Amino acid sequence: MAGRPASSTDPSCWSSYQAAQSSTAGVGAGFVLAEGDGLVCIDLDHALDEQGRPRPWARRILDALPATYTEISRSGEGLHIFGTALSRPGRKVRRADGTAVEWYTRGRFIAVTGDRFSGSPARLADLGDVLNALEEGGL
Repeated sequence: MAGRPASSTDPSCWSSYQAAQSSTAGVGAGFVLAEGDGLVCIDLDHALDEQGRPRPWARRILDALPATYTEISRSGEGLHIFGTALSRPGRKVRRADGTAVEWYTRGRFIAVTGDRFSGSPARLADLGDVLNALEEGGL
């Protein structure tokens, strides 16, 4: 599939990080969450204000997290929080304040920037408890 974007569900068209970095197809480098890899990405759209500070709703989520890799999304307004968790269906939770939080553990392509947020560590933490709290509306 050289020269065309890859599919998030077809491993035969995935490539190495180095190959993705040099490609001009698609939206740039990304990471595919595959069934059984134990990884999760929490996607916080519009989480940062004009000065790059977390909005109050996003700050509550960030404060509940163990130390884990978090990066600023391609838009410059969102955050991608990476960690580990048992596989579960992706979900989008609409909150009472009008914001939405999404997370994925499989079958999803996540564009990556490498732009770490606020000195986040280069390690992944277990985010299972945070996902449970988000599902229950506690964050």
